[in-house]
Amino acid sequence: MMRLFKWRNRTRKSQNSDANRWLDRLVVFVFLSAMFLGGLGFYHVFVAPNEKQLVVTITDGSSLGKAAHLLKQAGAIRSEEAFLWLVHSKNKFTLKAGDYQIEPRTSLNHLVTLLEHGPNIRHIFIVPEGMASLEVHDRLMAEPSLVGDIPVPAEGSLLPDGYAFVPGEKRALVVARMEAAMTKMLHQLWIKKAPDIGVKIPEQAVILASIVEKETALPEERPIVAGVYYNRLQKNMRLQADPTIIYPITHGYPLGHPILRSELMAQNSYNTYQIKGLPSGPITNPSRSSLMAVLHPAKTEALYFVANGKGGHIFSNNLEEQSQHVRDYHNRQQQKTSS
Repeated sequence: MMRLFKWRNRTRKSQNSDANRWLDRLVVFVFLSAMFLGGLGFYHVFVAPNEKQLVVTITDGSSLGKAAHLLKQAGAIRSEEAFLWLVHSKNKFTLKAGDYQIEPRTSLNHLVTLLEHGPNIRHIFIVPEGMASLEVHDRLMAEPSLVGDIPVPAEGSLLPDGYAFVPGEKRALVVARMEAAMTKMLHQLWIKKAPDIGVKIPEQAVILASIVEKETALPEERPIVAGVYYNRLQKNMRLQADPTIIYPITHGYPLGHPILRSELMAQNSYNTYQIKGLPSGPITNPSRSSLMAVLHPAKTEALYFVANGKGGHIFSNNLEEQSQHVRDYHNRQQQKTSS
């Protein structure tokens, strides 16, 4: 009986051992299968499906949920839930509106890092030097990536420069940045102005700088042109600046024809052939260069200038010299026409 008991006991142990081995093998198989399937699931969820480069626009004011929806809709992510989970796992995450260029098969982690750094496609609205406010307004209204109506900004209130914006941003906000930039720069330049210049307040400097801006495109000439106008103001002479004739007619756009005698004789608060002193307001948005010229004019005795036919000007100290330079200019123009 004792031997039989021992044999049965050994048989049970052997059966239990075999069962445990099979159970262990089953656990390992299930674990390895889960690892394999989990890996496929991880790859499926955390690697973008796009085979081509994408551009996705995160509009201004978008929530994380809306951003996830936009990314899923564009094909940049597979799972909105996985995207939101990864974003919320970050200690700090600030979503920045703008356009994002997303390369093919970008991982979800890399995409979140990209969004953290901000748009990698920049939109710039450029205000060229000497562009009047009406044209700036019209160009802003024609920019399809911006929204909202705006009035024509005050002439001379915008600083010519490039301004970054995000798609869906309000035009009024872009204008506010232009105005703030001009206000800041004018303040910085005014406190360092040369002593005893012929303007008393910053607004007068902007008016004269706008005329200088329109008279010459050469930065090196602008301090001399400013000096000429200060000399004329000091002598109580009319400025006689052609751009001040044109501005009331076109408000900054090209005139399209030579100035007519009727336009020269027009009575208004801008035409410096008819009024003494400065016009009633700026005739464009002057550049930093023109403002610097007005606040630091060249010391010159010149009272006149005329185009030299090469993009610059010839300056004269008296009317006799000026008359000769004008005749020379017309002779050159006639020679060009005849040849």
